[in-house]
Amino acid sequence: VQLVESGGGLVQPGGSLRLSCVVSGIDFNIEEMAWYRQAPGKQRELVARINGDGTYIYYQDSVKDRFTISRDNNQNTVYLQMNSLKPEDTAVYYCSVPRLLPAWGQGTHVTVSS
Repeated sequence: VQLVESGGGLVQPGGSLRLSCVVSGIDFNIEEMAWYRQAPGKQRELVARINGDGTYIYYQDSVKDRFTISRDNNQNTVYLQMNSLKPEDTAVYYCSVPRLLPAWGQGTHVTVSS
């Protein structure tokens, strides 16, 4: 599997970013996908996950009502729309195929700071 994340950057508190992850090497349509993040000095943690057809979605409590995970099965891409960003959202964000962990992409850096 290949996972290529993009869309990170520096944003002020309250701002928004949209992360993308293009996936290859698997039958994307049937695979559950997930976004994880790792803040400096902390363990990697699950942020959100979505099943193959998008009918099941899970969010970590701290991002509920602010983040939205979605996928485009025609483009083999999973997204993470992040709104109302907080400094504590600062981290490297990774997408993953939970079934194939610990396969990771290179991640994309998100910094929330004024």
